[in-house]
Amino acid sequence: MGLRERKKHQTRLALIDSAFELFLCQGYEATTVDQIAAAVDVSPRTFFRYFGSKEDLALDFTVEYEELITTALAARPQDEPPFTALAHAFREFIHAMETNAAEDTERFLRHRRVIDANPTLLTTSFARMAEIEKKLVVEVARRQGTDPATDPRPRLLVAFITSAIRVGFECSVDGAAYLGSLIWNVESTLTLAEEALRPGWDQLSLGSSGQVATKASSPR
Repeated sequence: MGLRERKKHQTRLALIDSAFELFLCQGYEATTVDQIAAAVDVSPRTFFRYFGSKEDLALDFTVEYEELITTALAARPQDEPPFTALAHAFREFIHAMETNAAEDTERFLRHRRVIDANPTLLTTSFARMAEIEKKLVVEVARRQGTDPATDPRPRLLVAFITSAIRVGFECSVDGAAYLGSLIWNVESTLTLAEEALRPGWDQLSLGSSGQVATKASSPR
């Protein structure tokens, strides 16, 4: 980054950090944009140069999440099975978090506590994640050469992987060992997801009725 970009980045992080300190101290609903701006010694107008609303600030992580996941998936080899490509893309995202741990772990924990405690934010974050998953479905379908409107596998694949990720997050605990617990649990749930499906299931041909043309082997 150049000096100008660094200053903008620092102001953005300062707004986020100050906002979440206020959210934790006095509650999300009770915190105003004016208070957040004042805590960083900037004007409300400056706040709105960075965020469209208080809610956009609180859920800013979804923007970075979308960029990291979609970029990682697009960078996977085109001949890689879609399920494998998506699993590796999520692993890259998780390990990017690990790389930035020294600066971002406490910030991540604060965000999680605020969002989990606020039903409105929680609902909106789920809605934003659902929109990101739709974009992943489109990319997976493109890799498969299928139409997600008639072939359920792209949606099923994305839902299966993102569910595994959510389980990994939910099994992790707050505290000093949080990041290590998170990485281990997400890796474990991704591995379980991979082992639960027969290799190549996402590349089988579907019949005209939408059923798998080749009968899958019975689960053990």
